[in-house]
Amino acid sequence: MIKEFKEFISRGNVLDLAVGVIIGGAFTSIVKALVNYLINPLIGLCVGGIDFSDWSFKVFDATFKIGSFINSVINFLIIAFVVFLIVKFVNKLMPQKEEEEVIPDNTELYLKEIRDALVNKSDSSTFSNEEHNK
Repeated sequence: MIKEFKEFISRGNVLDLAVGVIIGGAFTSIVKALVNYLINPLIGLCVGGIDFSDWSFKVFDATFKIGSFINSVINFLIIAFVVFLIVKFVNKLMPQKEEEEVIPDNTELYLKEIRDALVNKSDSSTFSNEEHNK
């Protein structure tokens, strides 16, 4: 079981995934700081100096922090956009696999031609046999 576990861990995919998760966690904290300390104040200036990160409303004893939700949406959009750019950049760097030339399979065409030839041959031999018998 330990040998199988070592093989599983030593595969490139697992290590790549682990590195991706670690970098993603660090990247998320950077994006949160960007949104909280740079983007939200800029949006607040456009809205008239209002810091909407503290926006909330209460219904009975429940507090709904709508500003925190807006921050989370902005964080998600920025992270998704940066991941899109990274994937696009990596796709440009990686050489595209050359598509193999697809050679059409003419088996069906050949079989139809053989069938037609056999039908024509049997028709002509039937016709010649009928003529011959008369």
